[in-house]
Amino acid sequence: MLPEPIVWEAGAPAGPAPEMQPHGSACPAPVILEAMCGRFARRSTQEVLADWFGVELEDMPWFAPTFNAAPQSTQPVVRMNRDSGKSEFALLRWGLVPFWAKDAKVGYTTINARAEEAASKPAYREALKKRRCLVPVDAFYEWQRPAASAEEKKAGQPFAVALKSFEPCALAGLWERWQPKEGAPLETFTILTTDPNELMEPFHNRMPVILEPGNYARWLDPGDPARPPVDLLRPFPADRMVAWRVSNRVGNVRNDDPQLLEEPEAPPAGLFTSA
Repeated sequence: MLPEPIVWEAGAPAGPAPEMQPHGSACPAPVILEAMCGRFARRSTQEVLADWFGVELEDMPWFAPTFNAAPQSTQPVVRMNRDSGKSEFALLRWGLVPFWAKDAKVGYTTINARAEEAASKPAYREALKKRRCLVPVDAFYEWQRPAASAEEKKAGQPFAVALKSFEPCALAGLWERWQPKEGAPLETFTILTTDPNELMEPFHNRMPVILEPGNYARWLDPGDPARPPVDLLRPFPADRMVAWRVSNRVGNVRNDDPQLLEEPEAPPAGLFTSA
């Protein structure tokens, strides 16, 4: 079971902040910034996702829920089928490999792409014009690391972040097809990030781009390659999101079970939202 929301305040002025306090106080303590959006959970069944994204269930490739998706793993994305003009699910590897890359190792450094730079970066600009996708998730993980001792930095405190409704959502992504000298083509994707909203600021100076359902079709539609819908690449409203502490077990990619989304019993758990 996911936790019932307990409101914590986010959005205090910039500068030194006190420890996390109950509703009516300031936001969590300053954090050490790490790579953004490097883990996520997708607990929704294929039936739920087929309905959510308007895709026929029988046309979907098989995939199981995951509670700890990590870079270089194969994950389902939604993209436009160029022949049918309809949305389709496809299984792609997380970590974009540009079509012109000499080898696939570049994918280790391209799990995220800064939205404001995608149009100018060689690794992403063609994909932004022609190969956009949706990355279905139910939550993503971030680590809060107070600026303290090296041991405390290493330990950190993982949080899960989701919509307050706990419905599935779609992160804005880009995908590519890379052809090695030998073997089958490799299809990969990256997740676009933008400036953080008030909820995410205590964790990081970036957040993944979460798209509104009403904008899914516009994001996927090839449209005019010279004018991709970059206006959609903006922070999601903080008052519609929630974050809660989860177990340190999420730090190990071998752990992949529903308990990763549950609040630990000790220390006393809380979750915070933007009031």
